Amino acid sequence: MQRTFRLWWKTAVILSAFTVIAACSSGEEENGDSNTSDETEDSSDNEGSEGEGAEGLSGDFEIQYFVGGYGDEWWKEVIGDFQEEHPDLNIIEHAGPNINEEMRTRWVSDDPPDVVYIDGAGSSETQMVEDNQLMNLTDWAEDIELEDGSALMDSFIVEPNTYDGELYSLPLVFDTWGTWYDKAWFEENDWEVPTDFDHFMEVMGTIQEEEGIEPFVTTGQYPYYFLRGVLNPAFGSAGGDELLADLVAGEEGAWTSDETLNVMKKVEEMASAGLIDSGYAALNHTQSQMNFLLHENAFIPVGFWLPNEMENDTPEDFQYGFTPSPFQDEGEPYVVVPDLRPLAIAENAENPEAAKAFVEFVFNREYAQLFSEYTGAIMNISDVDLTENPNVPEYLQTANEMINDPDQVEIHSLPYPMSADLEEPISDALVALMSGDITAEEFTERAEEAAADYRE
Repeated sequence: MQRTFRLWWKTAVILSAFTVIAACSSGEEENGDSNTSDETEDSSDNEGSEGEGAEGLSGDFEIQYFVGGYGDEWWKEVIGDFQEEHPDLNIIEHAGPNINEEMRTRWVSDDPPDVVYIDGAGSSETQMVEDNQLMNLTDWAEDIELEDGSALMDSFIVEPNTYDGELYSLPLVFDTWGTWYDKAWFEENDWEVPTDFDHFMEVMGTIQEEEGIEPFVTTGQYPYYFLRGVLNPAFGSAGGDELLADLVAGEEGAWTSDETLNVMKKVEEMASAGLIDSGYAALNHTQSQMNFLLHENAFIPVGFWLPNEMENDTPEDFQYGFTPSPFQDEGEPYVVVPDLRPLAIAENAENPEAAKAFVEFVFNREYAQLFSEYTGAIMNISDVDLTENPNVPEYLQTANEMINDPDQVEIHSLPYPMSADLEEPISDALVALMSGDITAEEFTERAEEAAADYRE
């Protein structure tokens, strides 16, 4: 179908949202593992599959949610509260780090769960829209109100993605990718936090020489970590929202443009200098993050979920430091490309009344407060005052400070998530480039071919 997707940003609202985190705030896709049962049930003896309206919901109600770096404590509390309000519902949870793959057959056979949180490896909102798997929420969402009577559609930090002007999901989580380092280790060794790409190369060279390590690591099993955590901000810096939109849409010539090639030459330079972990291609996200925590590497691109995901493995003296990925040229500000994680209702939901009631139930500021406490990230709801919340972590204070300073950070946006049909072949080419098997020019040619296939 024609992909004329649009996402409108409210920059001032974004900045004000980070401001209220001042005391303090994942992800591909993809955000990591967590110990949880893959499928649990909160049972009721009622049978049937159809809800009976918001005041008398009954029957089976199925929820699918990925459990990664954000954990599942928030989900358990919210679902438990919803169960108390609707005791005649038989709520069936499908959850876990591999849930997207485990539920794939259900989606393909048109027997999906009622509600899905779109996050984690193997999930793609754009792909699900293209495959007609999600309910059109355009008219219904206009009537959703928060607990204070304000319209939900006017209360997002970042507005929902729209596809040909239609709405198929509501953005639940606001996150952003960046590059992490151990602040305590850096201070101990007098290493500087990189301010631009040339400085990044210089700092990594120093660390390589002094520590005898390959300073940069990422996951080769999930190349979109590097694509989203490093390349998207770099593309935003090189060509703004227009270039990002053209790349995501696979527009002709976008992947072989001078701006794109210049970014990919930087990746080639890192690979040629031996700064990328030589074993990265075989690493999954948790292995790469563990190596980072053990100082086998010094830098890793991940979202805000990293500290929460690795909480049980973080050394006692490790101090998380976060900076927007430093791929911009000297004199240019850092770039942040926020990442949204949406909630959607299946087009073929068996219990659409319960699904709509649950989605309305989730979006309120009380649960937004709880989300920040449980995950170290934020829900995509404005006017949530976290300044008095003692559980908001220090690294978010630093991120907040930077993001609120337009002299340091520019905010650029993707118009919508890249389709898996395009992201997967580009990811394959990216692994080849980062492994030193192809040149930057060869990468752009492969990516352009993938974009041409995607457009057909």
